[in-house]
Amino acid sequence: MFFLVAALLLLGIALGTAAHLPVPVTLVAGTAIAVWLLVFSLRERRHHNEGSPR
Repeated sequence: MFFLVAALLLLGIALGTAAHLPVPVTLVAGTAIAVWLLVFSLRERRHHNEGSPR
């Protein structure tokens, strides 16, 4: 997952809209997206584990 975020961030810096933003802003945005994905995956994993029979 983090590899995908890093790859998309690098692609965005090279080719996309992120090329028009300062590098620190792009890094902050990439970090925010990575944290959001981490929180989302942890919540989904916890929700999935609570619903399964033991």
